Amino acid sequence: MSLELDVVRNARSRAMRLSVDPRSGRVRLTIPPRASLRKALAWAEEQRGWIETQQAKLPEGRPFAPGALVPLEDDEIEIVWPSPGARRTPRLEGDRLLCGGPREGLEKRVERWFRAEALRILSEETAEYADRAGVRVTAVSIGDPRGRWGSCAASGSIRYSWRLILAPSFVRRATVAHEVAHRVHMNHGAAFHRFVETLFEADPAPARTWLRRHGAALHWIGKG
Repeated sequence: MSLELDVVRNARSRAMRLSVDPRSGRVRLTIPPRASLRKALAWAEEQRGWIETQQAKLPEGRPFAPGALVPLEDDEIEIVWPSPGARRTPRLEGDRLLCGGPREGLEKRVERWFRAEALRILSEETAEYADRAGVRVTAVSIGDPRGRWGSCAASGSIRYSWRLILAPSFVRRATVAHEVAHRVHMNHGAAFHRFVETLFEADPAPARTWLRRHGAALHWIGKG
């Protein structure tokens, strides 16, 4: 079976390079602009053993299935499917997320609930930090990017990864403070970092460290 690869030609590359995305498991083959694609693919095939070893180290998918335990802020909740006839709109009762309706589509209904909860909490916390900073945020939205946990546009809109709701609250709040601080400093200079710490009222470094160490695993939650 041939390898599934994302092939990228990079003008700065001087040699062929393979990497495995820890957030998706996809294999990326980076090659110089004038390299032979045929030779590059043959070389990648020779590295199949290394690729399989790296993929074996990746976290296992954790689908939103009945009985699954899923992190939510600083807690862990269980997904419960009472019966097909039970209320299909998910509702949180204590440490259980109840979601009825047909078994088919359960995972999608649960993910929509997590996304809505993420948008609600992130919107509230963005408003809190914006008020503290004395700035205006024009819109708050969520997505599921692979490379960023948040982004702030010059227009004043802020977009977050909904998966922040799966991280500890101090990690999420530090990310919100970081993005709101960009409404004052659209860069990552020393003044920006001082302002983030002022808004967050704590050192945000532990939150950044947590995301570097555990952030990739959040992308495997909700995947089968």
